[in-house]
Amino acid sequence: MRQETPTNSLTDAAARLRLAVVRTARRLRQEAAGAGGAELTPTAASALATVERHGPLTPSELAEIERVKRPTATRTLRVLLEAGLVDRTPDPADGRSALVSINATGRERLRRLRGRKNAYLARRMRNLPPDDVQTLERAAEILEGILEEPR
Repeated sequence: MRQETPTNSLTDAAARLRLAVVRTARRLRQEAAGAGGAELTPTAASALATVERHGPLTPSELAEIERVKRPTATRTLRVLLEAGLVDRTPDPADGRSALVSINATGRERLRRLRGRKNAYLARRMRNLPPDDVQTLERAAEILEGILEEPR
């Protein structure tokens, strides 16, 4: 019989949380696909949101924020450029590089994707008791804090 230790308990809690987050993310991607977002991969959608939040950015800056390699960021930006969701301009600080910023089409795409995802979660949360909604709000704060911590 396995004895419960704080480490086992924490590992078990992490496993349950991971599974819940993965399943929730999958459902949200399915909702986004219904919003005409099927052609945007989760990587591209994340990069677009990062460009919106932190832009204008160089490909290197995007790679650092997204924690991917520069070639991956460059490929993702190419997809976003070809889809007409971002604009590229020369970097005034470095003529060899470019700055990428979100445009009106990209903002509208994110608005639609977020709207569908938010509506999905709101529908799922609608019949929860107020205490459970408050618990989820607190959990969101905690998760945001965990994600902001350096590795």
